[in-house]
Amino acid sequence: MPRSMVCEDSNLRGDITISTGCVIHPSSTIIAESGPIILGENCIVEEYATVRYRIPENHPAYAEIADGGVAKPLVIGPDNVFEVGCTVEALSIGDRNVFECKSYVSADVTIGSGCVIGAGCRLAGKQTLADKTVIYGGQCLQREVIEKQKSQMIQLDYLRKILPNYHHLRKVNYDPRKPRPQI
Repeated sequence: MPRSMVCEDSNLRGDITISTGCVIHPSSTIIAESGPIILGENCIVEEYATVRYRIPENHPAYAEIADGGVAKPLVIGPDNVFEVGCTVEALSIGDRNVFECKSYVSADVTIGSGCVIGAGCRLAGKQTLADKTVIYGGQCLQREVIEKQKSQMIQLDYLRKILPNYHHLRKVNYDPRKPRPQI
C-alpha cells in the first residue's frame, strides 16, 4: 500500500496484507500460519520482532480449521508498535498498542486498544486486556493509563526518511485483479 516500507531483509511468510504507512524493519518476522494477517495503517514492526498468527490446538477456534475450514483473518488495528525482540501471537489486537522490547503475548490473550505491554513482560494464559491497560515490571503488574497514547507519526516520518538510505526495500507484491481488503 502507499507510503508503506518493507525492508527486503524482513521475513514474511503466508498471506499478509500491509496497509498504508506501515514500516517493517529488517530482521523482523511476520508469519501467517493459520490464516491471513491484515496489518492496520501506520504500524511499526521493529528488528527481531515476531508477529505470528497461529491458532493453538487447544483453542476453540482450532476446530474450524481442523475440519478443513478456513480461519478468519487476523486483523491488527492501526498504529500498533512492535518493538525490538517482542513476540506477539494474540488472536485479537486492537489499535494504538505498544509491545515493548522482549515482551511476549501468547495466543490466549486478547489485547484491547491503547495498551502497553512493558519490556520483558510475559502474558500467557487466557486473559483479556481492557482498553488503556499497562503491563509493567518484573511481576507484570497492571494498571490503567489515564493520559492518551502519543502518536507515532514523528517516528514513522523519520523511519521513512532514513531506512531507504541503509536498507533495500521490497517491491509491491499484490495482484491488481484481487480486491484489496477493507479494514
